[in-house]
Amino acid sequence: MTFSIVARSADGRQFGVAVASKFLAAGSVVPAAVAGREGQPGGALATQAFANVGYKAAGLELLSSGKSAQETVEALTSADAQAVERQLGVVDTEGRAATYTGSECIAWAGGATGYGYAIQGNILAGSRVVALMEEAWLASDPRGPLSRRLLAALAAGDASGGDSRGKQSAAVLVVAAGEGYDGSDVLVDLRVDDHAEPVAELARLLDLHDLVFGKPDPEALLDLDGPLAEEVSRLLFERGFPGELGKALAIWGGRENLEMRLVQGKIDPVVLNYLRESPAEGS
Repeated sequence: MTFSIVARSADGRQFGVAVASKFLAAGSVVPAAVAGREGQPGGALATQAFANVGYKAAGLELLSSGKSAQETVEALTSADAQAVERQLGVVDTEGRAATYTGSECIAWAGGATGYGYAIQGNILAGSRVVALMEEAWLASDPRGPLSRRLLAALAAGDASGGDSRGKQSAAVLVVAAGEGYDGSDVLVDLRVDDHAEPVAELARLLDLHDLVFGKPDPEALLDLDGPLAEEVSRLLFERGFPGELGKALAIWGGRENLEMRLVQGKIDPVVLNYLRESPAEGS
């Protein structure tokens, strides 16, 4: 009923899962990930088909203890009397990957693995779903954000037929030690629980997430002086934020949830474009 990809970033800092399904809120059931901290290993997994949600906590504990992806799969499935109905994908802290499909999973069901990723699905339109997901993952830029690489693979699976029963939900989860909001390990955690085009909606949410939680590129920052400072002051005034430029920009940016992109004395081009496109007061 589901197709997913579990992966590690090329630099080993991030672990994540992307999933889509004709199932309500698959993101609440399928993905789990842990960021390695202070020498503790990280990893990620997806439990699906007749999902065993107990695999999540148990699997992350195994990965955190240093077990490999294959050892984690074997430990979880060997202790499960209903493993023949389960499907599982795991990637460990070293980028080793394993996928498991029980013999009683509904066709088409299967998976593929390579260094740093495991892809799996069941009740799919055909084997091409997994094949094209793998192709999209391998074609994506290893230096790019893991969330974007996961989404590219998920979108490829969706475009090739995905879940043979239709569409309903999608999700992406990415963790990285201390890189999330306010120093948390959760870098991205987005879910579309019930939607006619869940993967497309997930892509829209990821764009929004990047706007709000993305960090400015230091090399792209613009000096907030001269004509640019005058323009920004005018735009803020027109939107109801008069006064000293730095203070007005900080208040406006906080209201728009863009505080993570604000840099004293400079402006992120992303913030500048958002300010230019936002409506003036009373318009």
